[in-house]
Amino acid sequence: MSNAYMTVVELIQSYGYLAVAAGTFLEGETVLLVAGAAASRGHLWLPAVVAVAALAGFAGDQLYFFLGRRHGARLLERFPSLQARTAHARALLERHDLPVILSIRFLYGLRIAGPLAMGMSGVPWLRFFLLNGAGALVWALAVASVGYGFGHALAHWLAAIDADELWALAAALLLGLAWWLVTRRRHGAIASRQRD
Repeated sequence: MSNAYMTVVELIQSYGYLAVAAGTFLEGETVLLVAGAAASRGHLWLPAVVAVAALAGFAGDQLYFFLGRRHGARLLERFPSLQARTAHARALLERHDLPVILSIRFLYGLRIAGPLAMGMSGVPWLRFFLLNGAGALVWALAVASVGYGFGHALAHWLAAIDADELWALAAALLLGLAWWLVTRRRHGAIASRQRD
């Protein structure tokens, strides 16, 4: 590369798949949505985005399952915030294990706690392995496709507005973000005073 700075497009093309792998291994819907949108603009290849996300999401859930199987009780002691979510996942698992294993990554707040709970339960390793693989593929395809469609829609919408309207929209979004941050901070301060 001739200059010292990479453009955003070059960053996406150079590190996009790595970002998808890291983000989806850990938790990642946002990363996958953005990667799908980048694929809609030709910066990434959608089938590769889906494949990387499915493999990384699958590997992450396998790791959490293994950790739940080997160290579940100790992890819950160390991270008490996981206890309620893990209990919720176990209750769901006892009633509907097949659909829960297939869809756990779609259930908000259970992406890490769900596989941990499954590892702590009596779910056989091979059953989880196969269902987790199928669920990871469906999840990656669905989320990346939504991002891809959103990227196309956004590009079409942005092409229809002029620069002044775009600046006004950006200013409105920044004002909205600032207002949200201020109100969130005020609510945090009020809650803190009420606890004291």
